[in-house]
Amino acid sequence: MASDSRLRAVVPRRPRTTTTALTSAAVLLAALLTGCGDGDLRATGTSARFTAQTLDWRACPAPSEAEGGGSAPSPLPNGATWECATMKAPLDWSRPQGPTIGIALIRAKASGPANRRIGSLVFNFGGPGGSGVTALPAFAQDYATLRTRYDLVSFDPRGVGRSAPVKCLGDAQLDTFFQQDATPDDSTERAQLLARTRKFNAACEANSGKLLPNVRTTDAARDMDLMRRLLGDAKLHYFGISYGTELGGVYAHLFPQHVGRAVFDGVVDPTQNPEQSALGQAKGFQLALDNFAEDCVAKPEGCPIGDTPRDVKDRIAQLLHDLDKKPIPGISPRRLTETAATNGIAQSLYSKDFWEYLTEGLEQAYDGDGRVLMVLSDAMNGRNQNGGYSNITAANVAINCADQKPRYTVADVQRALPRFRAASPLFGDFLAWGMVSCTDWAVPGAAYHPDVSAPGSAPILVVGNTGDPATPYAGARRMAQALGKGVAVELTYKGQGHGAYDSKNKCVQNTVNAYLLDGTVPRSGGVCT
Repeated sequence: MASDSRLRAVVPRRPRTTTTALTSAAVLLAALLTGCGDGDLRATGTSARFTAQTLDWRACPAPSEAEGGGSAPSPLPNGATWECATMKAPLDWSRPQGPTIGIALIRAKASGPANRRIGSLVFNFGGPGGSGVTALPAFAQDYATLRTRYDLVSFDPRGVGRSAPVKCLGDAQLDTFFQQDATPDDSTERAQLLARTRKFNAACEANSGKLLPNVRTTDAARDMDLMRRLLGDAKLHYFGISYGTELGGVYAHLFPQHVGRAVFDGVVDPTQNPEQSALGQAKGFQLALDNFAEDCVAKPEGCPIGDTPRDVKDRIAQLLHDLDKKPIPGISPRRLTETAATNGIAQSLYSKDFWEYLTEGLEQAYDGDGRVLMVLSDAMNGRNQNGGYSNITAANVAINCADQKPRYTVADVQRALPRFRAASPLFGDFLAWGMVSCTDWAVPGAAYHPDVSAPGSAPILVVGNTGDPATPYAGARRMAQALGKGVAVELTYKGQGHGAYDSKNKCVQNTVNAYLLDGTVPRSGGVCT
């Protein structure tokens, strides 16, 4: 069994999903292996009540349980401390004289000479629902080159982490929630799924009802423009990952003249409705599973979980079938269910770095030990090793349901199931049933898909990964087209995992760095291998 130190702290980058089990997060993957009306999206002016404020930067405190818990971020390599501030914004952007909301920010000041500083580079790492205040320190080393000329800045979008977090169920209730069956096989299980969904959504309304109408992506985009002004930048320089690409696209639509140097990595398809997006994810995760199986059997030392790719996948399918009937011990007192195992497998497919843990987790699960897959599932769901949950699931559901107009029924899912199963025998049911997550939600959804058209915007570098499970490659091309003629500059990475920059591929990193640091716009259509 692997040692504690082998499972590192990670912050998964999540796309928009229609299932609460495949949610975005800023979470610690603990070691446990030793034992305004959206019909008119054009922006309006911002009240001086907000633009006149000064951000009060101070040393960052330790994360709250809503952010996953833990310690205050460690000092940066040059000894500088992370700084945090809270920005005041309107709760309702259509009523700027009404109640306010606090948006939590974090920054690392530029490490290079002051006369070389470009400004601030704002990050959103995905979700929706992931805490940027937690994610940026975890990944700062990946962006050390960019920090030579930028202050690195991120934030918790409204409803997330420290920014008036959406609250639904408590920790013990969430343990029960995530143990329940997410892929019903009969009418009784379907009724149970709907009942638990309604209970979750009713708790969100009871605990956060006044906030729920005001956590749309358009609200977060307006917050970012206020942030830009308070940071002192004429243009927003931006790095969006996964759902962060959708947020960036909406920002570019609202404020095309304010777009500076922007990179979209792990790109959401803005042209799809939730059902189409979930179906695309089913295909993407199946492709990633296929690649994992082929990689395992190609290893010189052999594959401990199957002799052929088909054998690997058949054994996984049989494991999930068996777990549906009889869960195995996980992390006491919880047991590894079919849902938790599927969640853990999906988590590990976000990065090739996790494939060794997936192999080990499956090998142990075949022997009746579900702890490794449970650790991976917990990471997906925002559960720390002390049993506390971040609010990533609550925020993910709240933002998705506020954004998405469709409300899918059991009949809708049953009609769609054949297509989902054809796309992915393993993940199809899981993602299809996630479409009912907005059942009886208190707030109507805004649109079938976001508007990201941005005529007049500066060039936006759109980076697609051919092996991306969560935001399939085709989404990058559709985002580029939707942004409008002359806006997107496309770059393809032929690789594995979610996103491209953090793959450490030198071609990708050099191209992105040259654009962000020097303003060098690459030729559209470039390919990195």
